[in-house]
Amino acid sequence: MENKSYEKAKNVSIKTIFVNVILSIFKITAGIIGSSSAMFADGIHTLSDVLTTLVALIGIKVASKKADENHPYGHEKYESVFAKILSIILLLTGVAIGYEAIILLIKKEFQEPGKISLYAAVISVMAKEWMYRYTLKASIEIKSISMEADAWHHRSDALSSIGTFIGILGARMGYPALDPIAGIVVAAMIIKVGVELYLKSVSELVDESADEETIDEIREKTMSVKGVKAINDLKTRVSGNTIYVDIDIAVKSTITVEEGHDISDEVHELLEKDIDAIKHCMVHVEPYKNKEDKNYNVK
Repeated sequence: MENKSYEKAKNVSIKTIFVNVILSIFKITAGIIGSSSAMFADGIHTLSDVLTTLVALIGIKVASKKADENHPYGHEKYESVFAKILSIILLLTGVAIGYEAIILLIKKEFQEPGKISLYAAVISVMAKEWMYRYTLKASIEIKSISMEADAWHHRSDALSSIGTFIGILGARMGYPALDPIAGIVVAAMIIKVGVELYLKSVSELVDESADEETIDEIREKTMSVKGVKAINDLKTRVSGNTIYVDIDIAVKSTITVEEGHDISDEVHELLEKDIDAIKHCMVHVEPYKNKEDKNYNVK
């Protein structure tokens, strides 16, 4: 990941951390003044967002380091490791919220919260949804899975605040059981996102192949190079936010070694130049045989 990507991530993270600190103080205060345990818990949840944002930023910083003697293929996979940490935090957050909601429902420890808690919930939903969209947009721009995980943590907090709003409103209207019920629903959604992000981070750590669209683009661009007669083998592996490519191309057996080398260089430069996600492309040249024209393997 280039330094400009890290700078983008850092700028986004600093802004969301600042907003989260202010928002969490406001929500915790509103929970205390408004006698709302749900709002107090929601404020603590917002504080967890500060932690996940810091973890995401550290992951991006480590992943942006250049290759060295001990890591000749770079550090991109560290971002997937940190994304796993974030997904586990999401899972634990969802489980904790769900557990507390179930306990409240069983014990029937209900109380009527004040209006300030209701206002705080509305402000929280708007602020957290903005942070989700802002962070997710940045994660797409720099292709960062850990930032995507952080964005979804913001969305989980927005969902939590919606549940809190419903619960507070229900409690004030005479239906106190809505608070823990909404909390259980919100917890289930948070856990679902955590599981999905965990599975996605694992897939990037086990050298999963690139998506079909990218593979088709690699094949199309390779065949557009003059002198390439066929693709005998094509393998891709995703490493963090980058892709490594190993490709065997077939050229006329009658050309010189230098001509074959020039063709492979052109393929190499074209793929790395035109497809941003490709960090390294290894091209192997083989003699072309008619019977192998359509028998190449793509993985």
